[in-house]
Amino acid sequence: MENIFGKNLAELTELVLGLGLPKFRGKQLAEWLYKRSVTDFQQMQNLPKDMRNKLAEGYVIDRAARVDQMDSGDGKTSKFLLNFSDGSGVETVLMRQPYGNSICVSSQVGCNMGCRFCASTLHGMVRNLTPGEMLAQTYYINDLLAKEGQKVDTIVIMGSGEPLNNYDNVLAYIRLLHEDYCLGMSYRSITLSTSGIVPNIYKLAAEELPITLSISLHAPEDELRSELMPINRKYPLADVLKAGRDYGQSTGRRVTYEYILIDGVNDNLKQARELASLLRGQLASVNLIPINPVAERDWRRPSLARIEFFANYLTEHHITATVRREMGNDIQAACGQLRNKHLDQ
Repeated sequence: MENIFGKNLAELTELVLGLGLPKFRGKQLAEWLYKRSVTDFQQMQNLPKDMRNKLAEGYVIDRAARVDQMDSGDGKTSKFLLNFSDGSGVETVLMRQPYGNSICVSSQVGCNMGCRFCASTLHGMVRNLTPGEMLAQTYYINDLLAKEGQKVDTIVIMGSGEPLNNYDNVLAYIRLLHEDYCLGMSYRSITLSTSGIVPNIYKLAAEELPITLSISLHAPEDELRSELMPINRKYPLADVLKAGRDYGQSTGRRVTYEYILIDGVNDNLKQARELASLLRGQLASVNLIPINPVAERDWRRPSLARIEFFANYLTEHHITATVRREMGNDIQAACGQLRNKHLDQ
């Protein structure tokens, strides 16, 4: 049966009209699915019984089921392994930040980008996620928070997968999040992270949605970036930076460049100097991320002094730079690690 969860109001309206029902029933259905987070048609009390039966005969409300959960010792970070009806598993992370509750959502089951520092890519990519499956991750955590009188405040599409390689589904998810009959989230509360799929960065800019774009950079020159991120061979650094610059100019939104710091690999003075030179004059900032070591990769995080040196160099050369506040290190909150543990078992 077809999953109804993740359909927008126009699609739900078309569905009810196809069942021979009045148009206004589509809006009622949307409210039950998204405002009230109901997962059983029979609980939708203001819908006629024959409509509820018709819906139950042809459709399902397929959400996400928890397989595993890990909570950090400080209680601020929780990682969930969620499964869908076909058995595919994805990771979703809740981070209780000073400014509110932020979640990290996956856009694909696994990943085929091949980034050498990331656990998500170790088992390759299985498939794209649908808008409903991305929304199901969001609602799983939002429903948990609702029990505490809280909600999801910000979303980063930065979990497993490359969002811009699942473009249409990701955009449908973002638009649905924003709808009043859904979570009514401001576009400015949403960040999309990409490894640098240049054509789709331009496509995203043309959507004129004020979401934040985050670009994974991780090296200031092509040879090293290609070693760390094979996608650089297809979309080299100059093209990625031009797309980022154009995105900032056309949207007025500051682009964030993610830069994982790896001890002895990309954290020296020469690389700090090159990075500052590349980003000078851009509407951009740098988010420095000390690497969260992956068991399958023999890389270490730099010393605190080294991290501070790199950040201070950028700041002194007029590049806005922050070091990511580390959350969930004790539960291996980096992408892919919990899912890989279950796959290996």
